[in-house]
This record gives sequence, C-alpha cells and structure tokens, in this order.
Amino acid sequence: LNKAFDIATKRLHQKCRNAAYPLDPDVKRFPVPDAKVPWEIAFDDYTPVNYTHPSVWNALWADPDIRYDHSRKLNFNAIDNGVDRTSYPNPYKLNEDGLPLNPQGRTGMTGRGSLGRWGPNHAADPIVTRLAIAFFLCLLFRLYTSISFCSWKLDVQKKKAINPDSGKFILQFVAIKRRDTNEWAIPGGMVDPGESVSATLKREFSEEALCSVGAFGSELEEIRSQVNKAFKNGFEVYRGYVDDPRNTDHAWMETVAVNFHDDLGTGLAKFKLVAGDDAIATRWVDITPEVELYASHREFIALTAKLHDAHWPEK
Repeated sequence: LNKAFDIATKRLHQKCRNAAYPLDPDVKRFPVPDAKVPWEIAFDDYTPVNYTHPSVWNALWADPDIRYDHSRKLNFNAIDNGVDRTSYPNPYKLNEDGLPLNPQGRTGMTGRGSLGRWGPNHAADPIVTRLAIAFFLCLLFRLYTSISFCSWKLDVQKKKAINPDSGKFILQFVAIKRRDTNEWAIPGGMVDPGESVSATLKREFSEEALCSVGAFGSELEEIRSQVNKAFKNGFEVYRGYVDDPRNTDHAWMETVAVNFHDDLGTGLAKFKLVAGDDAIATRWVDITPEVELYASHREFIALTAKLHDAHWPEK
C-alpha cells in the first residue's frame, strides 16, 4: 500500500502551491508553474515570498530563525535533542545557506509559514473506520435527539450497507472539521519531541474526536481505557510526505497514517464523538470518491478503502 501511494506522491504537489496561504490569506505565494517545481529545473526568475507566521516567531515549541539567529545549530537528518529531524522517505538536501530543501520541490514561499520546524514536521493520523451498517434503533435515536455522531447507513434488512454499483461494502471513518481551514480531515496532529507515533495517535484522537481535554476523573480514565484497548492493533497505511497547504520551500509536513478498524461495531464504532479545541465538528463520514478532505487525507482514505476491499471505484 505504501508503494502505491509513493507513486502518487511523485506527482507534483498542488495544495502547497495555492496562491493564498492558510491562516493569512493576504500572504500570496510566488506562482510556480508545474514545469518549474523540481529543484533540478532552473528557474532564474524565482523570487518566493518570505513568510513565517507571527505565532511561530518566539514560540517555545518552534525552532529559532536560523537565518538570523546563529546561537543554536540544528542537526538536520538526525534526532536533534529529542526532535526528530529525519525524513521518512529519504534524507533531504540543504541549500547553500544550510536550509532544508522541500523534497517535492518549490512552493513559492520561503521561511516556515505556520510550521514550527525547519525541514520535516512530523504528524500522526489515526484513521478510525467501521462498516456502514443498517441499524433501526439508531434511526430512532437520531429522530428524537440532536446528536450527530450516530450515522449508520440504513438498510431495510439491517445488514452492512453495500454500494449498488460496485457491490462492495461502504466504509465510514471518523472525521473532524478543522477550525483553521473549515475542511473535513482525519483527527491527527503533531508528534511532540520525544513522543512515539503510537502515543500521538491515541492522544490526538482522544483530544480531537472525543474531547478528552474537557474530561476529568472517571470520565477521562474511561476515554483513555477505551482508546488504549481499541488502538492495540493498527495497520500502517502510509508514511511520508504530505501535500499540506502550510508547506514551504524549507518546512513541510510528513505523517504516519494508521488504520484502526472495528469490523464488529463493538469497540471504536460505539465511541461518542465530541469535537475538541481544534475542531468545530466531528462525525462518521462515508468513504467515497466524492469526499473532499484536507491536505493528502483523501489519498490516505482511498488506501484504507482498498485495504479492506471496500467501495472505492477506480477513475
């Protein structure tokens, strides 16, 4: 599966070449035509905009601006004082000023944008899935309440929902609506220094889809217990570069996407979904080619559908 997506990522990145930068639409990238994206291709007129969001300037979680602050040397392509500066695909190159070069090519912007690290910024994306199942009681529940987390597919025979065209089961996954871009996304997040990817997967899902930040005492312990039990077995769907709208020439996103599937509907599928601080909504979403998602998340979802031989027609 990773190999299949590696082939896809060799296509030119698109979302990090959009004109307006997220969080600050007044900041415009220098336009980069497809033919000029690779670093190997000369682009004499290339004058990218230099931009680092104010939230990054003096943040404790961010690197210093090493272009002007020479008090600290960063060790790229290595674990640097607990910060993972290695790249998942291959070691990345540095330019003549010692700055990391985006392995996918030009983006029209230098600096770090809203990313904290020079070079790779590591994230983890938990893809929590279930089969869409007909469930009459759930229909009644939705009719008489305003809670939106229950989203089983309806089938008069109360069986797993099947797409009539492909004849395959329909998968659903837990999605959040991001507060910063208003797009639906996998409830993932950044890997903290010294934190394992598995710990990040649990923490981010708990915070963004179950709102564990607002839970205390026995409620918090119950959430942790449920997540620990459900996240024991996962399948790595993807590891590598992400076409993220925040990427710049010198800072970019990479992720590990892991699928946790509840085939019987007795574990993950029973979670009560509550949006966390970085989300404005959360719900179960059908996995179909029509779904539009943040960054490269649609590609991760496509790989997950293929992993389970679920509905996802080839175009």
